[in-house]
Amino acid sequence: MNRLLVSLLAAVDALLAVAVGVGVVLAPVTLVWIFGVGGDADWSALWPAAATIWQLGHFAPVAVSLPAELVVLGGLPSNGAQFALSLAPTALALFTAVSAWRSGSRAARAGAWVTGVVGGTVTVAVVSAVIALTGRASVASVDLLAAVAGPTLVFAVPALVGAVVRAWNDGDDGIIDALSERLPDDVQEAVDAGARAVAICVAGIVAVGAVILAVLFFVRGGEVIALTQAAQADLLGVVVLALGSILYLPTLVMWFAGFAVGPGFAVGTGTAVSPAATSLGVVPGIPVFGVIPDSTSGWLLLLGLIVIGFGALAGASTRGALLVGSKTDAEPLRPRLVSLAVLTAGTGVVVAVLSWAAQGSIGPGRLTQVGPEPWLVALVAAAEVAVGAAIVLLSPRGEDDPSRPQPPLVREAAAPAPNVEPARATPPAASPDEFPTAPLD
Repeated sequence: MNRLLVSLLAAVDALLAVAVGVGVVLAPVTLVWIFGVGGDADWSALWPAAATIWQLGHFAPVAVSLPAELVVLGGLPSNGAQFALSLAPTALALFTAVSAWRSGSRAARAGAWVTGVVGGTVTVAVVSAVIALTGRASVASVDLLAAVAGPTLVFAVPALVGAVVRAWNDGDDGIIDALSERLPDDVQEAVDAGARAVAICVAGIVAVGAVILAVLFFVRGGEVIALTQAAQADLLGVVVLALGSILYLPTLVMWFAGFAVGPGFAVGTGTAVSPAATSLGVVPGIPVFGVIPDSTSGWLLLLGLIVIGFGALAGASTRGALLVGSKTDAEPLRPRLVSLAVLTAGTGVVVAVLSWAAQGSIGPGRLTQVGPEPWLVALVAAAEVAVGAAIVLLSPRGEDDPSRPQPPLVREAAAPAPNVEPARATPPAASPDEFPTAPLD
């Protein structure tokens, strides 16, 4: 496909991703303006609020400066008038990242992945700059560099990874093919199998976090309702709180994914929520925080076995793929070690990025640190996955192992019986004593 056309299509993808993301924020804000304010205020004042929320959702920290009368009305300390808000509603970034991945993959399929990634990234950077320049607010301000760099990186990195993955699988007649040709065949297969194993482990860890969060919503739903009622919000306020909770849902999933891995997360400086122990101070009265348990049991440390199990599952999948791709029944050690290294390092990197996206600041003082500790969660997750995968990948395989590819069964044809006429039975010769003798005349 023509490179210019690929670049234009990638730019359209990027423009749609930004437009939909901003629209998701602007729509509920407009509803608040219509039903809450009654349309008396200027609608243009809503644009800075929507732009700031969208920028926060793409990891651009917001510097909040509250008016003095609002500080007194809210009962906040004097030093709480100014603080940084950096905990991102990651649903917005997730939507942009998925759109970017698909855009990069389509560009690679068209044979011009570099052009497509560059075109989409430049478009996001330009549109982000326009949003930052037109959406400035006095109460909540975002640095121009962060407002442009955050959305641009959220689009550029997944687009590049999606394009490289597609080019690696399908070929690009360029740098990716040149790189793959330099690698031995067994190493290429090991890298492919290890990358698929990374996807299995990361998906499993995130799924466990989602299941834990769902169970807590069911068990502690009363606390969430009580905090919502304590906020004394009307119907419109409840809808806004619900929409805000949905935007932060992926963030909470990663909190409890870190809980399943072991290190857990914090809800303020000096606090910890983990299977080993839970130490909470005064938790902000945000309704969705009602799912956070007050105490935990040491038995929950067994959740780490689930992560190890995902590592074992990924190791079994990897070993089976290496056996299927092998031209012989032998299992050389190098491909298995390469796959194990790719699985361990890849899982650690991805979990670190996801954990970093789920931590930040939500207020002054002790609230400057909430969420998981990225390096610790990533290190423990990589270690647990490596243990499970190493057990399966490096253990000796028996001859009767069902996962070993078996040669096709060939039924031997029975040899035809020789065409020999069966011998006729001849009566035994009678002894002389058996014959009757007639008397002689």
